[in-house]
Amino acid sequence: MIFLSHVDLIVFSLVVVMTLGFITFFLSKKVNISSIPILIVLGIIFGPVLGFIGRGNATTLFNYVRVIGLVIILFAEGHNLKWPLLKKHMATIGILDTIGLFVTAIVAGLFFSLFFHLPFLAGFLFGAIISATDPATLIPLFKQNKVNENIRTVIVTESIFNDPLGIVLTVLAVALAVPQASSAQFIEAIAKYTTLYPAAVIFFLYEIGISVVIGVILGIVGYWIARKLKIDTFPEIYALALAFGGFVIGEWAQASGYLVATTIGIVWGNHDIFFKKNGESKKFGDLMESELHFNEILSDFATVFIFILIGATVDLNVFGSALIMGSIVALIVVFVARPIAGLTVLPLRKWSAKEYLFISLEGPRGVVPSALAGLPLSLGIMYKNPVLTQWGEVILAATVITVLESVIIETLWVRPLSKRLLKDSIE
Repeated sequence: MIFLSHVDLIVFSLVVVMTLGFITFFLSKKVNISSIPILIVLGIIFGPVLGFIGRGNATTLFNYVRVIGLVIILFAEGHNLKWPLLKKHMATIGILDTIGLFVTAIVAGLFFSLFFHLPFLAGFLFGAIISATDPATLIPLFKQNKVNENIRTVIVTESIFNDPLGIVLTVLAVALAVPQASSAQFIEAIAKYTTLYPAAVIFFLYEIGISVVIGVILGIVGYWIARKLKIDTFPEIYALALAFGGFVIGEWAQASGYLVATTIGIVWGNHDIFFKKNGESKKFGDLMESELHFNEILSDFATVFIFILIGATVDLNVFGSALIMGSIVALIVVFVARPIAGLTVLPLRKWSAKEYLFISLEGPRGVVPSALAGLPLSLGIMYKNPVLTQWGEVILAATVITVLESVIIETLWVRPLSKRLLKDSIE
């Protein structure tokens, strides 16, 4: 028997993930379906089922990949968010990311509590965790399945900007359940001068506002440094350093590092609009295109690691014990909670019934819910709270099932849905 060191096992896991990624993209192109569900299923098969990727190694890798990969994905996608379209659909995006997100959490929480016979506080904690949709799923999905740019912009931008709010809602739920938790201390500090709910609103406004301000400043400063120094060698490294530096600064400022990286990407992706008065050489524009192309390749790479490792981290025992009820709750999130939340944009009268339905049926859950899924269980164990520990076990299983089910369903049906609902909108 060959004994491998921990480093060897990690490297072996990396080799397995990359090999499966190649196989996935090959199959995806051959059978013409989204790569995301294939990645997850292969992750489960070669992870907990066959044991090629140890759960411990998968968890270790995922803890890094979910941060590094999501920063790269969001920074790259920020380049593709065109400022005219953002301005045009700001009202729709804003409503979905605030009222719509809160409605999703409440509706999902109510049904979770009903089916698992737990208090609503446990349900609200689950609802907050799964409230955010997933840009890591939607971005590669819309690369493979082209739809109207207006609808794509709304769905993808909503998913990018609702990550911070999903985290805020989770922190609020944690503050209600475990006031002594470190993750709730910022809100608790604000709540000393107000009550808890106004403190949550203040925290949310701070998180969004400061993140955008930091991102805009770093985007502008970084752009002008690149121009003044005439950086024409490896602009990709410079851009990634800026993105990750923005993430670190954002997290240090108690803001959303992900939103900072996204905002930097938006500034860079719209440089021809924001800095048009200053003129720009064709050479520099070509460098920006080269930088974007490189980061899009890294974005695909990150997608492979994120979703194979999500599958490989699944605990089959926990997964099996909550499979039936969790599957029902997941279907409710997809077919009830999300469409009800989508109703909030209808008063704008900007979208037809079919367009509203398409937007409502494309809201898969992914990286952020996966990253938050184990938080209640960890807090229950940390603070020796048996009630929270029990809730945490159920929330973890239900969240994993919801992520898997929503990603598989909503990626597989995007092509037939777009053909049926958006006949006049397919690019």
